[in-house]
This record gives sequence, C-alpha cells and structure tokens, in this order.
Amino acid sequence: MPTGSNYRNFLMNSTYLTLIAQSVGVQEWQVEHTLQLLSGGATIPFISRYRKEATGGLDEVQVAEVKHLAARYDELDARKNAILKSIEEQGKLTAGLKATIDACLHLPALEDIYLPYRPKRRTRASVAKEKGLEPLAEMIRQQQTGHWETVAGKFLNEAVTCVEDALAGARDIVAEQINENAQVRDALRRFFRRDAVLYSKVVKGKEAEGVKYKNYYDYHESLRRIPSHRLLAVLRGHHEGALSIKAHPGEAQAIALIEKLLLRPGAPAGQLQLAIADAYKRLLCPSLETEILHEQKERADAEAINVFAENLRQLLLSPPLGQKRVLAIDPGYRTGCKVVCLDAQGNLVHNETIYPHAPQNERVASMKKITSLVDVYKIEAIAIGNGTAGRETEHFIQRIAFPHKVLVFVVSEDGASVYSASPVAREEFPQYDVTVRGAVSIGRRLMDPLAELVKIDPKSIGVGQYQHDVDQARLKERLDAVVESCVNRVGVNLNTASKHLLTYVSGLGTQLAQHIVDYRREHGSFRSREQLKQVKRLGEKAFEQCAGFLRIPDAGDPLDNSAVHPERYALVERMARDLGQSVAGLLANGEARKQIVLQNYVDDTVGLPTLSDIMEELSRPGRDPRVPAKVFEFSPDVFSIDDLRPGMVLPGIVTNLTNFGVFVDVGVKHDGLVHISQLADRFVSSPAEVVKLHQHVKVKVLEVDPARERINLSMKGELS
Repeated sequence: MPTGSNYRNFLMNSTYLTLIAQSVGVQEWQVEHTLQLLSGGATIPFISRYRKEATGGLDEVQVAEVKHLAARYDELDARKNAILKSIEEQGKLTAGLKATIDACLHLPALEDIYLPYRPKRRTRASVAKEKGLEPLAEMIRQQQTGHWETVAGKFLNEAVTCVEDALAGARDIVAEQINENAQVRDALRRFFRRDAVLYSKVVKGKEAEGVKYKNYYDYHESLRRIPSHRLLAVLRGHHEGALSIKAHPGEAQAIALIEKLLLRPGAPAGQLQLAIADAYKRLLCPSLETEILHEQKERADAEAINVFAENLRQLLLSPPLGQKRVLAIDPGYRTGCKVVCLDAQGNLVHNETIYPHAPQNERVASMKKITSLVDVYKIEAIAIGNGTAGRETEHFIQRIAFPHKVLVFVVSEDGASVYSASPVAREEFPQYDVTVRGAVSIGRRLMDPLAELVKIDPKSIGVGQYQHDVDQARLKERLDAVVESCVNRVGVNLNTASKHLLTYVSGLGTQLAQHIVDYRREHGSFRSREQLKQVKRLGEKAFEQCAGFLRIPDAGDPLDNSAVHPERYALVERMARDLGQSVAGLLANGEARKQIVLQNYVDDTVGLPTLSDIMEELSRPGRDPRVPAKVFEFSPDVFSIDDLRPGMVLPGIVTNLTNFGVFVDVGVKHDGLVHISQLADRFVSSPAEVVKLHQHVKVKVLEVDPARERINLSMKGELS
C-alpha cells in the first residue's frame, strides 16, 4: 500500500485513480478517500463500518479491492523506476522512451518495452554480432535483396567460413530482434490469450505412479475456458512429474500473424520468413507459453482462493452454542475416548479416558462414568469429534439416559490435531498432552467456533480446494483478511477473549493483544472501553481502530457492550437527552427510539449512514449476528461405507464447497460428493448458490465405490 510521499505521488496520478474506480465500479473520489484512510493506518473493517460518509458506503470487499489494486499499481510504478534507471545507466534513455514507459499501464507491456534494453547473457545473436553479421541481419530485416548467397559471401571471415553460417548467424540476430519487438509480442500475446490450448500427456513410465491423473494422460482444452480446478489438477500432475504439458495456439496461424506484421508485399522475404519461424519456435512461443500459463495460473489461484475464503468465512461464522457447560469427547478405539469437561467459559475442569469400544469394550463402566460426569459438572451439551470412532461414540452416547436434557452434537475435528501440537496449545495447556488439548478444542468449537478456530492455521481446517497448489502468500493474505473480517463482524468480549482472538481485532495485532491480556491479569476485568487507553502502548490511533469492535457486557456504560463507536457516545447521549431519557432507558425503550428524527443529527462529520447504523445497534446492542447451533442426527442405520446402497435418502452435513461440487458427511467416515450437476433441478453456476458450509441437507446415494472410497450423491428434487 502506498504511504507517505509515495502515497502523495500515487494520488497525483489521476489515471490510476480512474482505473481503480472503473475496476471496482465506484467514483474516483471514493477511491481517493479510501486510499487516504488506508495510508493513515485505518483497517478495512474500521473503514467499512465507521467511515461510510468518507467512502460513500464502500463495503469490505470494495475497500479490499481498492487496496489490492493500489498495491498493484504501486508495484508497477516501482518497476517503471527500476527500468528507467537501468536504461539511463546504459545511456539509452530518450525523452520519447521515458514518455512511453511512464504511460504504460500493464506490466507485460512494460516488460516488452524493456526487453531490448534488458542485460542479456551471451546468446546466439550476440555471438553473430561479434562475428560482424549485424549489417547482413539488417538487410534481411529490411528485405532489401533476394540474392542472399552473393550478399552473404561478403561477410565471410575467420569466424564465418561459409555462406550458410553467415545467413544462419544473421537470422539469429533478426530472430532476437523479432522476439524483442513490442508490437509482435503484443499481437501474439492477444492471440495466445484467445486461442491457446492446454495439452497434457502422461510421462513415459509414470502411468502407474500417476494413475490419479489418468483423466489427463492424453488431454487438451482451451486454456481460457478450462475451469480452475482442472487447470490446477493438470499443473499439479506436471509438478509431480506425472504429466508433460504445453500451451500454445496453432503454430502456422501464429507465424502467419507475425508475417502479416513484418513482411512487405512483393519484397523478397525468404530469409526473413525463416527468421520469423525460428523466432516464434525458439523464442516467442516458449516465452509466451510461460507467460500465459502464469496468467491462467493466477486466475485459477484467484478462483480457488475465493472458494477457500468463502468457505472459511462460513466456517468461522458457524452457529455457536454459546456459554454452556460442555462435555467433549475425542473418540478412539484402542487408545480409548478422551473425555474433558469444560465450564461455561471454556475452562478445563476435568479430564479422563473411557474405553467403550473394541478391543476393551468397557461399555457399562463408560456409561456410568459419562452419566456421573454429566451430573457432577451439570453438563448441558456433549460435543463428539467426527473422526475415527465418531459415529460409534455418538451411538453409544445416544443410548445413555441422562437425568436431565443434554444436547448431543457431532463436531468437525479438522485441524484439531494441528492445534493440539501447536505452540498455542502448549501455551494454554502446558501440563496436558495432545489428546486432552484436542478434546478441549472440540468442545470449545461447539461453544464458539470463531474463538477457537482463529488459533489454527486456516489451511489446516480442511475447507479449501487445491490450497497447497495456489500462491501461498496470496492465500495467507486473503485468509487472514477473512479471519479479521469475521472477528470484527461478530465483536469480541474484551474480558474473556484469548490473545489469539484479540490479535485479529482491528488495530491491535500480536503485541497489543498480549499487552491487553497482561493488563487483565494484573488489574482484573476491564470496566470500560476508556480503560483501554491505560494498556501499554495502546495509543489514540489503536484505540480509534479497535474500540468499536470490543465488547464489555457488564460495563457501567451500556454502549460499551455495543458496536456504537466511543466517538459517537456524545451523539447518543444527546439523542437520549432530547427525549428525556438516559442512555440505558433509550436502549430499553423501542417506542422512544421511534421518535428520533435522524436528519436532526446530521452534521459535517456524521451522515445518515452512520446514524442508521447507530439506530440499528441501539435496537440490539451486543447481539451476536450468528444464528444459534442446531442439533443434527445422522441416519441410525448407517455407520460405514458398506452400509450405503444406491437410492438411499440420508441426512448429511455440507463439509466443503468447491467449484465442481460439494462434499457431504453422511456419517460413514468418507464424505460423499454432490457434483455441481446434481445440486438442483436447474443450472447451477456455483455451489454457493445452493448450499452453505455446515448446512443440514438430505441427499440421495447415486453410486458407491468402497474400493476407491468414493460416494456419489444427489440433491436434486425436493431432498434439501
């Protein structure tokens, strides 16, 4: 993101502002104001929530896109400066060339301009120039004569002993010039983008080893039309050595395109045609193939990252059970089921192991122990991990007659093992082993998925598509932004949030989050948001950014438990006074709030967007935007893939969304696939149109392949 003097230079380039505004679909002034806020250290959640007047109401997605595009143009400017410096050091920078570079708006075109000036290693063309063949090359390029054998004979010397060598060397020079011709490269680049075809073949001898890529052993598809998941699959096969790949349009058409640009009608062009063919095959095609594959890989990465980001958003905003006393079970066979009891705040109060399954089969003793724990710790809900022995453990728990109502939930274990062995888990539970930590994580996920999942690398949560194949830096940046967005959308209890949850609050980060935890430990619970200013190194700017997203349920000022920003407390107090109410009375009195005329409170800094947000928050202060958790039950007749039969209609939970379909857990340890064509009785362009992560659905079994552990399902008809 441009900052300081660089930022001022960036704003002076109105072309960039125009391009960003057009790309995002907003006005230039909105882009300018957004960039000013970002350069001043404002976060995306803060800008989209509390600076709507300044940006014209841009949402998080639009603010993020403005930031991303500004960074791309900033990188373009940095590259321009490096290129100008390089050419100037060579003594070849002219006013016209500088103007051309300054006006360039796309990196590939910029690199084309720079190509003739780029420092080169020793090439065939440079060797030919050393042999004195440059004048002959110029004659070929200018199509001056057709008697090349006679002309070439004049360039023979100790290094060039025959006419054939002279012509070949001259063509090498011309081929390099053609390769560096910006007009040729631009025309070919557009041709590649439009007509390139991706070809893949199995590498000889890798047929058995690469069997999972069998669909691509002899495959071709238009590169611009290939779905992102197929492209990533082919590229993965290539990376693993199973597939060889190429990407290019028709060779004859490409060469004809260059000839149309370079040949003069009626001129003798035989040698130039040979140089053109050589330039295309040896230089242009490999270069543009690499470039176009990189472009398409970027497109596929973006689509895959978008899928992952949306899945992660839905997962983090999964329904929470809330502050309930929970018994959590990490199931197992031989090693037993690890059982932990958590209080309503998620603190570990008890742990032990039971052995209800084979080989021990201590079912009666295990039932007695669970019943006792439920009674002693006043358990309100049971969370069971969905991994090994999960269904059997659920069935075992369902058969216990508890003395009071106990809700039973099956909880995804994805990433729990990663958490249990992480430094975060060791810091939280240094005296317990990984099995206890894993069970605690399962229980806490039920209580508050967001608060628990922020402790785990999002890539380990299991809701992605080819996440290991995409650009890892871009993936991390996007997923971190999603976590930040979700945390700030929900809001964070300042007095109970972990350091890891506080890290994602707008304006905080790791260091300030630790200082807040240290302050709580030393001084006790926060009694007001204003008290945050006493935290070490938490200055006015950080307070501005974070305060509105932090909640204090038992604060003296009820607004401290709302999304109303402290900078607007005086405004709310004025509203209350105008109605003869206290702030607490205004929060409790819906009829009084209806009397507020928002236009009366509009001024130079506060407009109707902010006032409307304030009124909405006053009607539901501190309310969690997530819906409550619901109990789900798998079919009692299905426990393994061997129990499945085509035609069965079963309840299931959506566990992952991809571009080609969704995966559904029907309780048999292996998720089934509902292909995108089987999601509805209508055309579906994206699975997200039909279902959401963790949605409860009904599916019909279409096909079962136990040997390959594959299950094909359908949601067509009235199933869902």
